[in-house]
Amino acid sequence: MLKMTLACCKLYISESRNKAALESIERAAKLFHEARLINKFEDETYNRVGYTLVSKLPPKLPSGFSPLKDAPFAMVESAYKAIDFNVHSGSHPRLGVVDHICLHPLANATLEQTANIARSLARDIGTKLEVPIFLYGAAHEKGRTLDSIRRELGYFMPNTRGNIWAGGPNSENLPICPDEGPSQVDPSKGVIVIGSTRWVDNYNVPIFSTNISAVRRIAKVIGERGGGLPSVQAMALAHGDGTIEVACNLLDPSKVGGDKVQVEVERLAREEGMVAGKGYFTDLTQEEIIETFLDNEDSSVDHYSNDL
Repeated sequence: MLKMTLACCKLYISESRNKAALESIERAAKLFHEARLINKFEDETYNRVGYTLVSKLPPKLPSGFSPLKDAPFAMVESAYKAIDFNVHSGSHPRLGVVDHICLHPLANATLEQTANIARSLARDIGTKLEVPIFLYGAAHEKGRTLDSIRRELGYFMPNTRGNIWAGGPNSENLPICPDEGPSQVDPSKGVIVIGSTRWVDNYNVPIFSTNISAVRRIAKVIGERGGGLPSVQAMALAHGDGTIEVACNLLDPSKVGGDKVQVEVERLAREEGMVAGKGYFTDLTQEEIIETFLDNEDSSVDHYSNDL
């Protein structure tokens, strides 16, 4: 029986084509051996990379200390030195160079523990790196949801023609007040959304079509907000020539997993006269992440470094 306490931090950066920038971010993370990089997922079309870090949590964390705060902070700081949001473009929505950070409790950890780390990380980034931070989930005093804060910040609307998000914010003024950091945006950095929730799976299903309107209808019907599958959030994103993905957040994968999403997207695509391909997860499962961490706990060469 697993007795140690484990937690996870997922960190999404708006860059995948600048390899030198990614290498500097990864070097910064590896300075903190207690927080291990378990997985890296790159998508050049979206121009986005997701990192998964895992660490043990001691029974009582000293004030202001956690490997899952210090390692992500170093990665964020490195990202701002290496990436200019003004020259970024991709077909995935984003709010900043570092777009999204989320902490999840794993084995024996509590949501309160990860929420405390998230708030502490947000304070440090907001104050020391002077970036507006918006909190959500257990890290926010009222439990604000990720999709609601993104809607308020215009996350789901492309800021150029077509389906591409390009450059920094059009205005330095924010429509709502951030929870941490300055009230104005540095266009070279953007803003960050930081939260803490129970485990979330990300599952994308490709549809071989250029009809973005039809795939948006499918995404709307799939998601809970449109009366579809409970605990599922979905959006349609262009993904290269001739392919549009239904990108889904599975907020309770034990109840609605990728298999159910796959069947439903295939059915709806057929009704629209289109063909859906096999979907994929953008990260390991919760169980695989724990297993990978434990398998490599005593190893000097971890799973992640073998992938580089």
